[in-house]
Amino acid sequence: MGSLSIEHGDNVNSDGAPPRKFALAVDSENKATEFRLFSFAAPHMRTFHLSWFSFFSCFVSTFAAPPLLPIIRDNLNLTSTDIGNAGIASVSGAVFARLVMGSACDLVGPRLASSSLILITTPPVFFTACINSPFSYFLVRFLTGFSLASFVSCQFWMSSMFNPTKVGVANGVAAGWGNLGGGATQLIMPLVFELIKHMGSTKFTAWRIAFFIPGVMQTVSALGVMILGQDLPDGNYRDLMETGEKTKDSFSRVFANAAKNYRGWITALCYGYCFGVELAIDNVIAEYFYDRFDLNLRTAGIIAASFGMANIVSRPGGGFLSDFLAARFGMRGRLWGWWIVQTLGGVLCIWLGKTSSLSLAIFVMIVFSVFVQAACGLAFGVVPFISRRSLGLVSGMTGGGGNVGAVITQLLFFKGTRYTKEDGITYMGIMILCCTLPIMLIYFPMWGGMLFGPSSKEDATEENYYAAEWSAEEKARGLHLNTIKFAENSKGERGRRRRLAPTTDATPSHV
Repeated sequence: MGSLSIEHGDNVNSDGAPPRKFALAVDSENKATEFRLFSFAAPHMRTFHLSWFSFFSCFVSTFAAPPLLPIIRDNLNLTSTDIGNAGIASVSGAVFARLVMGSACDLVGPRLASSSLILITTPPVFFTACINSPFSYFLVRFLTGFSLASFVSCQFWMSSMFNPTKVGVANGVAAGWGNLGGGATQLIMPLVFELIKHMGSTKFTAWRIAFFIPGVMQTVSALGVMILGQDLPDGNYRDLMETGEKTKDSFSRVFANAAKNYRGWITALCYGYCFGVELAIDNVIAEYFYDRFDLNLRTAGIIAASFGMANIVSRPGGGFLSDFLAARFGMRGRLWGWWIVQTLGGVLCIWLGKTSSLSLAIFVMIVFSVFVQAACGLAFGVVPFISRRSLGLVSGMTGGGGNVGAVITQLLFFKGTRYTKEDGITYMGIMILCCTLPIMLIYFPMWGGMLFGPSSKEDATEENYYAAEWSAEEKARGLHLNTIKFAENSKGERGRRRRLAPTTDATPSHV
């Protein structure tokens, strides 16, 4: 099959209709082949901005409580166990929600899936102002945490809007700016709290009123996604299904295809110890500095904010690095980059736990944040290539793995008084090192893996790998044709050293 052309701004439709016009250069799937950060051009860059801001709002809501925890724990008489359980609850609900979100993106599209979830999880944010017991604190944090599943729609959307050569940086910037909410809330909530208290409220009233800010942000972002969002470059799922440009898939086939691809399970495990670590740190870092170094609430919040705020450059940097390495070394470059950066993050995490100097602890925390967040960007430089048919569910599996990692880490090291915060951080670093090793097992027949090059078999091609997700009957009906377009556009993952060779559309019986 010959190479499909990439033109600026338009592309011929498969049904022979007049070409659609776009502000950005696009490929044969109408995915953007360029990334203009400060553009709001529809649909590619508008989708980007809607995606990261909605995820940002969910992050602010989910982690609005930790920066005010010294006040909340006094008001509600929370014990260390109560605080630990609530921290676990805040990230555990999203494990299941991310799997559901992945399936919803595959079946009904990211616009409806994302906006519906965000609206459903908004009431618990407002209800936080009314809680009066440890159990109610646990409950609102658990229910609010479901909103973090919007991460899956964020990454699905970027992978659906941008060409493989730009998917790393698009995923990295969108998720990085979204994760920025974990740092921004460390600044926002203490400042809002102080402002409300300055206006005459008592401290036990001020923290409650402060929760209306993240609630309003989340509501506005959901409405924006619903009204202004678009599922794919060519339109929304429902419209495309009505015109026959997109076929409605079945959950059972999408699920089976994702479940049997071992690569998705490995990315889920490894992502648990980059993004999962980030979630765990968001829950404990302000309290860690407040208690260990005897700081006031505002100072501890500012220091803690620098961890999450690093996302403005670190996770996008990881996505950019993934695309850069792929342009030179192909998929093997993406995998090596992810393993190296995440391993260094583990070393820095151990160092942070062993540091007793405030100034050095701040420095190590910032450097650690850069590496662990860049590893997240590198992870989602790999995920879009694991499956085309089950992209949403594989993204959900991986994203859910991040939450599982956070839950396990908090259960083991940050629940109760068994370990001090500094010891828990040290042991978490050791887990990062161990759980990053399976990246070495990810192997694509047509591109290779960290330890071995691509297969020499003639059927080890992009077309065969992705077409194998469809049955012979489905291929006879032409349902796999968009998959073949993606296969053509992903040949850059071979790297510069491999010369592009003609391929066929034959399909092996397995992947």
